Order: sequence, then structure tokens, then C-alpha cells
Amino acid sequence: MISLSGIHFIREDRHILSDVNLTVKEGEHWVILGRNGSGKTTLLEMMIGYMFPSSGKVEVLGNVYGQCDVREVRKHIGYISQSLFEKLTPRDPVWEVVATGEYSFLRFYQEIPEEVKAKAIGMLERVNLVHLQDQPLGTLSQGERKKVMLARSLMQNPSILIMDEPCAGLDLYEREKLLDDINSLHSQQLTIIYVTHHIEEIMPVFTHVLLIEQGKIIASGAKNDVLNADNLYKAYRVPLQIDWFRDRPWIKVL
Repeated sequence: MISLSGIHFIREDRHILSDVNLTVKEGEHWVILGRNGSGKTTLLEMMIGYMFPSSGKVEVLGNVYGQCDVREVRKHIGYISQSLFEKLTPRDPVWEVVATGEYSFLRFYQEIPEEVKAKAIGMLERVNLVHLQDQPLGTLSQGERKKVMLARSLMQNPSILIMDEPCAGLDLYEREKLLDDINSLHSQQLTIIYVTHHIEEIMPVFTHVLLIEQGKIIASGAKNDVLNADNLYKAYRVPLQIDWFRDRPWIKVL
């Protein structure tokens, strides 16, 4: 599904990524963990084709970036991020914002086909927001906005869903509701890449974890192998204990 080989990324003499190698196979769902500035979002933007490495190879869905039309590859990738949300129009009705995901538009300037509207409303039903379909996007709570972005990202039935800190800014109630929706995606035929700072967001749906610090991979693989006190100390420099409850990790700072 995704292969990063020998990735280096240098910007203004700063080595943001150093010799990154990652293979994501079909059926795997990955979490990328690391401190601020560790290179997490840069990795995502490499996968989507918004950034290109200084050296190394990026291959997504059998397409090698630099040898393909990246715009065509992006049609098979769902993407959720705060930067994308900020490009949307707050006064547009919620159903219309979701419908833009069918074409990867930011806004419609022509008549919207009825079947696309119906599909968007169906996606809102899926995330329990159909009652808000005619509300302007800007009137929604933070949690509701994140669910709208999730519904929008699923409009094209993507093969890969990439989420950059989707729970950022949410209170405990809204976070758990959104995580429950994300966890339910296990029944879909897609691969999830999820970036977060918070270990407790690693729901049972996730199978693998990549730990990164200062642009270098500390550990990657099955989540139960990677998530241990030694690896987490290397990433965060905080002594801690990790406990598992219902296939979800929780940490205690020592």
C-alpha cells in the first residue's frame, strides 16, 4: 500500500527526515507517534504527495512519486487535517461540505448532482450528524467539525485514510465519540495512517506503530512490540509505565 525507502528530507540545512524506511501492507492500520517537530506531519505529506523527499523513493498504491500523476493517486486517499479544514467555507451547509469530498473540491461552483447529495447525507447518517445537514459548517462544535471531515474523507471510498491529529482540541467526551467512529472503520477495506501525540488514542483498530524522534525512526512494527517503556522513553524522554486495557494502551508517568 505504502512504501518509503531511504527517505531524507532537508530544508534550509535542517535534516527533518533521516533515512526513513517504512512499509505499510494491506490490512494494516498504523499510528505515527512522536514529539512536536519530530517529522510526523512531514511523513504524511510525503505519502500524499504534498512534499517530495530530498532523496529516497515514495511508492503509494503501486505508483512511484515522480513517475506518476500524483493528483490521480490522491483520488484514492482520504485526508483529515486542521489545515485542510481551514480551507473550507464556514458558511456552506454541512451536507455540501461533505459532498465536496466526492471530487476533492474545496467548494462547489456548479449544481451538485442529487446522487452526490444523497451520498453525502448518507455519510452524515453514518457519523450521527444527519440532523445538522443544513447547518452552516462554522456553527458546529469542534467535535462535530471533525466528524464532518471524517464523513467527507470517506466520500470516494478511499483505499487509504490519513488523519493528522484528528482529536486535537477535543474534550474527553468529543474525543471518545470520534475515536469510536474511527474504531468502527475496521470493517472497511482501507488502510489507516493516524498521527497523534497521545498514546491513549490508539484504539483496537490500530495494528502497528511507528515511533519517530528528530526525523529518525526509533521503532516500528506491531503495536504490542513497539509500545514499551524503553522505546517510549527514547521518543519522549519521560520515564513511564504502560498498561493495556481492552487492547488500548494507557500510560502512567513515573
